Amino acid sequence: MPAREQAVGRSLAVVLGLLTIFGPISMDLYLPVLPALTAELQSTTSVAQLTVTACLLGLAIGQVIAGPLSDRFGRRTPLLIGVSAYALTSALCAVSPSIETLIIARFVQGLAGAVGIVIAQAAGRDVYSGGKLLRYYGRLTVLGGLAAIIGPVVGGQLATVTDWRGVFLFLAAVGIAILVASLVIFHETLPANKRVTGGFSHTLNDFRRLLADRVFVGAVLITGFTYSAIFAYLSGATYILQGMYGLSPQGYSLAFGLNSLGFMVFGFIAGRLSERWSERGTLTAGLIMTAAGALGLLATALLHLPLIAIVLSLFTMVSGVAVTSPPATSLALKDYPDIAGTASSLLGLARFAFGGIAAPLVGIGGANDAVPFGIVASVCAAAAALSLGPVNGRREDRYGAPD
Repeated sequence: MPAREQAVGRSLAVVLGLLTIFGPISMDLYLPVLPALTAELQSTTSVAQLTVTACLLGLAIGQVIAGPLSDRFGRRTPLLIGVSAYALTSALCAVSPSIETLIIARFVQGLAGAVGIVIAQAAGRDVYSGGKLLRYYGRLTVLGGLAAIIGPVVGGQLATVTDWRGVFLFLAAVGIAILVASLVIFHETLPANKRVTGGFSHTLNDFRRLLADRVFVGAVLITGFTYSAIFAYLSGATYILQGMYGLSPQGYSLAFGLNSLGFMVFGFIAGRLSERWSERGTLTAGLIMTAAGALGLLATALLHLPLIAIVLSLFTMVSGVAVTSPPATSLALKDYPDIAGTASSLLGLARFAFGGIAAPLVGIGGANDAVPFGIVASVCAAAAALSLGPVNGRREDRYGAPD
């Protein structure tokens, strides 16, 4: 494994990093123009937020399909098909004539984009192990945060020169760029002799094997619930910060960028801490931060606190989720090198399906009510904390060193 890491790790990391932006860029780039989209298509806040939910559900379902297929047929072919489809469906989003059509197009866009996300995780497991695997997942978290910073900032600037349709055309261009990079740089990371054989029944057995592992299930649940808080934020913050606190699209993009910077910095720190301290200890610290930030959001909504209060609460919650991500991902995948794609797909399913359910709940009270946002975030943080129990069922002092 070390020789393989040295041979492919440096060049492969470039493309794998690009693939991690599929989720953040698809969600974040058009958030600054979501209110304008709502008005132009004569929609309501909750219905317009279904464009977020549709993409999330597509990202979730697509990973469950792409993960097992990549274990069976290799990583490269499914990746190229998925990225090509992503560029095409992004263009279809741009020409959608109604909110209903856009919701459907966003779902298909999510299905296509899911391929890149699951393969970025699975291919990393193909070529890294031990401490390098933890650092790799830390870098994925950092790059996801970087994409989240770039997304709304670019989206806010695009809003000054184009409408929401132009934003989706920009996403199509991003898809084409990633396709070119994948064609040039990405080489197969899963040799034919290591691929899974068998049909649908074999895939079901793999899923049963994973779901019988309480540590895997606990890590997946933590990932799902913490990212539900993140996607509730992605769905609701644009209305709250622009509608209730009066920020412009550019001001919102700057506030969003600050929180994403926290996500990036704390994700990097978590990758290092998990390796040098312990995975479970780092995971616990992240859950405490997530809960503190979520409760701060609820208090801010109930007490009508000023802008600084909600910004600090969001920063704490988002940074806490970033701290949980590297150790949770490592705990879920490190014991399953033979079915890394399938394991990654369940991790992604929880992340995006849970988020897709949480996102529209934020808008139940309308665009000028932040209380549902605080409640959703707090409930998600509490559920994630409760999921720590199964993870602690198998104890380790340090990475790879069982008690």
